[in-house]
Amino acid sequence: MQMGHTQQLIQTQKLIMTPQLKQSIKILQLNSIDLRQLIMSEFLKNPILEIEEHISDELNEHRENDVNQVDWKEYWKDYYKSPVYSARIQSTNNENDYNYENIVSTTITLQDFLMEQYRLAPITDRKDEIAYFIINSLNANGYLLLTLEEIAKNNEVDLEIIEKTLSIVQSFEPSGIGARDLRECLIIQLTNRDLEYSNAYRIVDRFINELAAHKFPYIAKQLTITVEEVQSIYDFIRTLEPKPGREFSSTELRYITPDAIIKKVQGEYIVTLTESSSPRLKISNVYRNLLYSSEKNNESANYISEKLNSASWLIKSIEQRKRTIRRVIEEIIKRQNDFFEYGKGHLKPMTLNEIASSIDVHESTVSRATSGKYVETPLGTFELKYFFSSGVEGTCGEKISSESVKKHIKRIIEEENPKKPYSDNKIVTILETEGILISRRTVAKYRSSLNIVCTSQRRRY
Repeated sequence: MQMGHTQQLIQTQKLIMTPQLKQSIKILQLNSIDLRQLIMSEFLKNPILEIEEHISDELNEHRENDVNQVDWKEYWKDYYKSPVYSARIQSTNNENDYNYENIVSTTITLQDFLMEQYRLAPITDRKDEIAYFIINSLNANGYLLLTLEEIAKNNEVDLEIIEKTLSIVQSFEPSGIGARDLRECLIIQLTNRDLEYSNAYRIVDRFINELAAHKFPYIAKQLTITVEEVQSIYDFIRTLEPKPGREFSSTELRYITPDAIIKKVQGEYIVTLTESSSPRLKISNVYRNLLYSSEKNNESANYISEKLNSASWLIKSIEQRKRTIRRVIEEIIKRQNDFFEYGKGHLKPMTLNEIASSIDVHESTVSRATSGKYVETPLGTFELKYFFSSGVEGTCGEKISSESVKKHIKRIIEEENPKKPYSDNKIVTILETEGILISRRTVAKYRSSLNIVCTSQRRRY
């Protein structure tokens, strides 16, 4: 056998992930608020960029004065210290712009509220350091995170002192504060209402797990009361606060800025992209002209060319993002026309791949174009992902969206007799009579996603 070496040329196609392509993909995935932040960041870094109708005349005049007489090597070196850069920063912080990040909560904290009560309390033997330690050991819901033994060890004091101080803290508002578990939290609230000898107190103290499991007949038998009384006590206990500290929790406000608006105009649904959320960029003519007038291979010209290419790609990526989002939304309208015409119950099953095939893009492109994006419609504001859902089969072979099925399940449960609630199997039977074929397991899954409890826990006595 003769051995030898040969050379063979093979031609293959491969997608190279360039920095520009990565940026384009990133921009497509951004929501309107994040896109605005990116635009402002790039605007400050790249002097080639301008924001239409946002840059002051004074700034433009500053740029245009004697451009050919500037020592560009020194200019680029000192750019970020220059008045131009400062003016760009000022232009991005116009007093008419509403900056949600500047919203600061001035609400008093839970710890401040409790310490103020402690300072005003008529206490003879004060243990300020211990009270401060206990109060600052509470979590956001008002529960004590440490054991009394741990607190005593950390503060090198007797356990009895810790118990007395905790008892004082537990007498403060909001009622239930300083508890170590749910049972103690409810016990404190009942005690503060002078109900320590009531059946409600006994049930919470001895049968809280059975109460949560809706074992009302068992509780009634143990306390020699009626099941109806247990039901009434259960309803009352539900009015108590299981998380007494949460009203002081600093919850972040989430503002939804729609990327597009759908309006019905003369019988047709029109898509309008919200330009206000993302400022429109353009290339500065000052620097463009300077590039053309600069000598070849000049250091300044090379720098301007680099910034110009970066700015051009950014603008193209933003425009491509807009076109893609518009095409996706327009295709959604075509496929979900009944939803917009007749309401949420008419949402049809739809996949990302179906939209991608229709507008001739990859499924991942549709996923990025819809992720975190919202659209304002005549029916309200929805995340674009809302319109994509799996479906179940109807009795006539048609597909019915999961959202539509959930609405049916919710309606059926709302109409049931609370003393004889439907089982999941019964709901399956009812849905079948309405033309929806679905398994018991799927009913349970959809019911849970609606935060609706099981049959035994819905039953009322």
